[in-house]
Amino acid sequence: MVRWGLVCTAGVLAAYLAVLLANSRHFYTDDTESQYAPLWVMTGRALREGRFPVLVPENWLAGNYAIEETGLLNPPQLLIDLLAVSVDDLALYATLVKMLFAVVLGLGVYRVCLAYGGRPPWSAVAGVAFPCSGFLLFFDAASWMTAFTGTTWLVHAWASGVRFARGRGGPVPVFVFLYLTISVQYVFPAVEAAVLFATVLLGEFVYRRQWGPVVRLALVAGCAAAAGLATYLPSLLTADVTWRGASEVRNDQFLTVPWSESLNASLPSTLPAFTSWWGYVQPLPMVYIAWFLIPALAFVDWKRAADAARELSGPALFAVLTLLWTAGPGTMGPLRWPARVLPMVALALLVLVCVLLGRFGTVAGTRRRGIAAAVLVVLLLARSAAAAPEETLGHLMAAGGVGGLGAVVLWLGRTRGRGAACLLTLVAVAPIAYLQVHAAQPTPMSWNLPAKRSEMTAAFPDFPGTTLQLGDRALIAPGERTLDGAYGSLAFGNYAKNLEVDYVGGYTPNGHFYFGHLLCMRWDVSVCPDAYRRAFAPEPETGRPLVDLMLVDRVVLQRALFPGAREQPAPAGWKWVDYPGHEQYIVVLERETGPVSGRAGRVAHTAGVTVGATAESDTTSRVRVDSPTGGRIVFARLGWPGYRAHLDGRQLPIDVVANSFVAVDIPPGTRAGDLELTWRPPGWKIGAALVTAGLLGLAALELDRRRGRRRTVPPPAEPPAGPAEPLVGPAEPLVGLAVPRGGPAAAPTDPVAPPPTDPVAGGPGPVAARP
Repeated sequence: MVRWGLVCTAGVLAAYLAVLLANSRHFYTDDTESQYAPLWVMTGRALREGRFPVLVPENWLAGNYAIEETGLLNPPQLLIDLLAVSVDDLALYATLVKMLFAVVLGLGVYRVCLAYGGRPPWSAVAGVAFPCSGFLLFFDAASWMTAFTGTTWLVHAWASGVRFARGRGGPVPVFVFLYLTISVQYVFPAVEAAVLFATVLLGEFVYRRQWGPVVRLALVAGCAAAAGLATYLPSLLTADVTWRGASEVRNDQFLTVPWSESLNASLPSTLPAFTSWWGYVQPLPMVYIAWFLIPALAFVDWKRAADAARELSGPALFAVLTLLWTAGPGTMGPLRWPARVLPMVALALLVLVCVLLGRFGTVAGTRRRGIAAAVLVVLLLARSAAAAPEETLGHLMAAGGVGGLGAVVLWLGRTRGRGAACLLTLVAVAPIAYLQVHAAQPTPMSWNLPAKRSEMTAAFPDFPGTTLQLGDRALIAPGERTLDGAYGSLAFGNYAKNLEVDYVGGYTPNGHFYFGHLLCMRWDVSVCPDAYRRAFAPEPETGRPLVDLMLVDRVVLQRALFPGAREQPAPAGWKWVDYPGHEQYIVVLERETGPVSGRAGRVAHTAGVTVGATAESDTTSRVRVDSPTGGRIVFARLGWPGYRAHLDGRQLPIDVVANSFVAVDIPPGTRAGDLELTWRPPGWKIGAALVTAGLLGLAALELDRRRGRRRTVPPPAEPPAGPAEPLVGPAEPLVGLAVPRGGPAAAPTDPVAPPPTDPVAGGPGPVAARP
């Protein structure tokens, strides 16, 4: 079994190397280059300095990292962050990290198939095919890193959960993998895990018809969910002031996928039809799963497979539910864009089909089954041609390729055995992935941000202190997206974190609604043309401009958005400053009196209050205050939920100015008072209690298992496993079932064998009931 695990590993690596041949930056594009990789650098730098970057006030709109996709409670992610600081080439680093996760992901799918009784060769095929399925390869692996890592941990949680329910494993792997899935700090894997484990629990009850294993699996899943909830409590309790919210349900048809697109799942050239950023016909094969998936259904002995219906009811139900999810609603609270669930559809279908092929595949009646497979390929062709008629020639060539490959695989299965057939099936994944990625060039997703941090820093101006950039990323022409062009002067998304400078804003899907409205600032730091006026207009309550309340040291204006700004007088207290070599893209305003950030801590405005000594950290401001008649202090801190104020140990209420800036009213008669303003992620005490409860529950379950207190019901009796099979053996039928006339004369039937040793989690296969 280890042998086929190694084949799976090699197949995944070969496929991802083929992708890199087609596009060396495929795994460093879109959100990876603009959001995640810079977050790794920022978080790793903070950790090395002894800070836990749960809040960075100077980042303002994107500074609450308790609600961003940072994975602060996910140990593997923190290790990625720590190592990122030592790497100059972020494209290379992101690629290596993703290739490692792809291998772990492929082995996880391999384990899931084995857990359901799949044969190692076909299980390895599933493990290689899934990381190269359309949506996963072009979106999760290329861009949405947290979706990719969450899925990686989820498949191992699935395998460990089935093994635990069937008496072949313990609760610890289930807890660990499920916690890692949830704590990546991306809500989709967490919700997908809930749906998956609900179907697993139901499927195991249908299969075993025993409550004990189901209850134990539910308990360990509940413990992991309790521990993982600490990741999402801050987001839930902060949702009211963010763009996302938590309760809206609507169907806007954006990235909702019609069920008919499932008929494109095995045609590599497919360009499905539904609404996204690029219109109605997509430029990427987003619904593709695997070239063999649909045609191979013709070679399953469905009469025999019906006997395993109860055993495979869990993955079948998961496939149905996720397919329903992909069709909408478009938004359910923080969940939007149902196409994101397409990898779960691919996962469920690959597990089902590859387990069925391994256990019930047959080449009996080859002519009849070959005709059925050809009809399925024609259906694939018809649906893909209907979605993108202008690509019909390409679809015809792809259909011919699928048919030809299938014929060769079938011939190998009849003449050289199942191992050879499966090897060709998974080997074909790499060239198909290469052709798909090559055909999609230039990718419509890339920002084309620089990859080497040393080159970024050398090209960018030296901007100490806090900088507010006012620009619009859409105004950067494609030819200017280089270090010699706009990226040497402008920082959008999280790019400033690579430069280790403090910029207002950053890439955020969860931005502060009210602050974003003040500056009309969007998720990628882009602003509207009115932002310049707004930044210097007096705030009504304090009479101070926003740049003063934010303690901004510098304002960078994009020339393309504000073409005549440099010819106008500078605002009062500010001056135009030249930065030679950058005049084509930016003009810069700085304060006449020098930087103000850090001059008096984060105190931005006072009324009726005298401020003395201050002390600051990211989450705490300490100020010595005097206020004989009472007054107010406004801090250069964004009013996220979670702030508390104490004056000489007595709690004071928190207020906000312009729905954005933290303010505290100081009572009259205050003399040399010690004001302490602190921020903690909302719900952190409850989260800590839930983590403790989850760990205690896990300990109790593991202790109970070790002491033999639970009664173990063995799986239903199964025939013993047949002899080990070579990778490529002599005249062996595809799966050893019915042999067509003229086939190998003495081929034995292939009994339904119990799952073998787990190559990842270790431990024996089926065992007798423990005492």
